[in-house]
Amino acid sequence: MRRWPYTFAVALSVAVTGAAVFSSLYLDLPMKDPEGFLGPAYVRLPLLALLFFAAGIVPAAVRRRGWKQIGEGAREVVREEWSLKRVGYIATGLITFYASYVSYRNLKSYLPTYREGVLFDRQLLELDHWLMFGHNPATVLHNLLGTDVMAHVLSFAYIAYLPLIPITLGAFLVLNRDFSIGAWYATALCLNWILGVLSYYALPTLGPAFAQPSMYWDLATTDVTELQRSLFRNRVDVLTDPWASEKIHGVAGFASLHVSVTFTAALFMQRTGQKLAIRAITWAFFVVTVLATIYFGWHYLADDIAGIVIGWASVSLGAWASGNRGRRKRRGLAPVDEQPVQPVQPVQPATVTAPGPGGGSGSITG
Repeated sequence: MRRWPYTFAVALSVAVTGAAVFSSLYLDLPMKDPEGFLGPAYVRLPLLALLFFAAGIVPAAVRRRGWKQIGEGAREVVREEWSLKRVGYIATGLITFYASYVSYRNLKSYLPTYREGVLFDRQLLELDHWLMFGHNPATVLHNLLGTDVMAHVLSFAYIAYLPLIPITLGAFLVLNRDFSIGAWYATALCLNWILGVLSYYALPTLGPAFAQPSMYWDLATTDVTELQRSLFRNRVDVLTDPWASEKIHGVAGFASLHVSVTFTAALFMQRTGQKLAIRAITWAFFVVTVLATIYFGWHYLADDIAGIVIGWASVSLGAWASGNRGRRKRRGLAPVDEQPVQPVQPVQPATVTAPGPGGGSGSITG
């Protein structure tokens, strides 16, 4: 089982799911589905799986037979390239990712019940002022970037994170013939959810926008504004009566999972040697995400620093767990058992000429 690249990821997802189920039973609170942009889980997960499979089959079918015979091309692709092993690896990656994510969201929702009244926002706000020499980092960004046009630009980038992460996971699961690459990325993302929820419980915070909302009233109204209002309403609803509420609590500051996951994606692209354009885009997206978390008051500086640490740890541990440790150093080299073995040339016997008896010549072979 240690040679299977998903052993660690499956163990993680089982452990975190068990923790979420235990918490649900212990607190007598139901587990809830964090509905995404594609609807409830029983719709979202199969639909995402079908979309990912289609992304792997349709382009190859078109290259083989063209659009007019795409059906025949698809049958050929499935028959020749889509083994049960490949399908199983892709399904395992999606299920471990989703199980870890749903469990993470529920454990995050149980945070106010477990850690009632414990918050460290004042300490982290003071740390922000100390790090910025007496200034608030959000105010500095507002003065530097303005509060209108850049608010919409950063809001678009921040919201884009929600669909982009599962899409990138699907791409690596479906389009890579090296199954361990997809397992590495899936494991790293699972680690983000688990390390992230541990950080929430270790240092509970709300984040600047919820602890001091007046600092962000001058920002233009964007999708981030609506998201923050929705999260605040859900928080109030859960705190009022967590046993009666149908909402899921989603407010937690330390550490920033937006930062950790985008850093994970950028570092993973770097470590796996993706094309320069892809690496540049992911690093740029990471930088913009960091700016957005401070600009909109989602996080303190310490939250983002901790997020970078979690992202680095997730990629590094994920590499080890999926059998990709040291991959960057070995890039371009075939595995030992795949390198061609050079045939050994037989040694030709050496012939030495020596004087024979009576002055003639003779030969000695040795």
